[in-house]
Amino acid sequence: MPVINRIAEFAQDMKTWRRDLHQIPELDLDLPKTAAYIAARLQDIGVDEIHQGVAGHGIVAIIKGQAPTDGDTLALRADMDALPIHEDTAVDYASTHAGNMHACGHDGHMAMLLGAAKYLVETRKFAGRVALVFQPGEEASGGAGIMVNEGIMDRFGIREIYGIHNFPGLPVGTMATTPGLMMAAVDTFHIHVKGRGGHGAMPHETQDPVIAACAIAQALQTIVSRNNNTADDLVISVTQIHTGTTDNVIPETAYINGTIRGFDKGVLAMVRRRMEEIATGTATAYGVQAELEYVTGYPPTINDTSKAIFATAVAQEVVGPDHVNGSFRRIMGAEDFGYFLEARPGAFLMLGQGESAGLHHPQYNFNDDIAPIGASFFAKLVEMSLPTET
Repeated sequence: MPVINRIAEFAQDMKTWRRDLHQIPELDLDLPKTAAYIAARLQDIGVDEIHQGVAGHGIVAIIKGQAPTDGDTLALRADMDALPIHEDTAVDYASTHAGNMHACGHDGHMAMLLGAAKYLVETRKFAGRVALVFQPGEEASGGAGIMVNEGIMDRFGIREIYGIHNFPGLPVGTMATTPGLMMAAVDTFHIHVKGRGGHGAMPHETQDPVIAACAIAQALQTIVSRNNNTADDLVISVTQIHTGTTDNVIPETAYINGTIRGFDKGVLAMVRRRMEEIATGTATAYGVQAELEYVTGYPPTINDTSKAIFATAVAQEVVGPDHVNGSFRRIMGAEDFGYFLEARPGAFLMLGQGESAGLHHPQYNFNDDIAPIGASFFAKLVEMSLPTET
């Protein structure tokens, strides 16, 4: 792959960093070991500033180019947190934190950004400043939104921001993005059904929440098929139903949980309204009560058109025009990078991981061969976006 030669020379360093990080996965915003490791490597690399404790254990590091200015800062982001998954890879650098695992490749994302940082510090072939944003809480608390609310965009003079995520199934050495809608918004619903329990042999003396919960779960699917315009992307998935403890007792309560994915605020508002109507109406029909708890989550990831086109051109410089898809299909997965893109223009890209276990799978393992590609993209992006005078 046509990666930058100097970055290729320290590919082994990136592999070491990644595998070290893979062994110490931590969750959400509480990442003391991960943050300490990143800060130590940044200090070794020689970045100009290291700002710790952002959004919990997040880090923003600054690299100054030629004639740096506070208001001409380009940000590059890597997510830091892992997942509460028991690892099943059998690699010799497997997680040492039982029950936690880097099953989404954030260890690789951090290694790529460290690799780009090492190159940019050595060469400084850019004008302005680069902000390296090591972000916690992507998988749970929306660390990107917390960082934005803490004011990092104004504090560090960030004018635009870019991020990369590995993508299993996309061939190694390929990159993909698209102008506009890239990834969906994600909301979550919880429905609590309350009836009156009793003996399973005497259902006429109960108000059965189990039957009502089954009816509610089935009726929710009609929102997509009967209430939504087929031109608007929408997914509603019931992912949990919990009720009962034994075979001969009708329980008192039932619980329904699931996820909603879409792009349009009006569509999501319609979903919320119809969920409330279905839950309460169905409950009334079955003689029970139902309460909907609707949680608004991450916004959609919407790439700035001009920045996505520019990022596509940069990717073509790194991996070649035949290996870049600049009109990538939008996907229903969600990413809190959308918070960054609400605050500043930028773009989010996918980097081919090759054939592997899927993201969030206990057998997933980041492909170290793609780290130099991602680092080269970040470095080339900086040099092309913040060129020095010739």
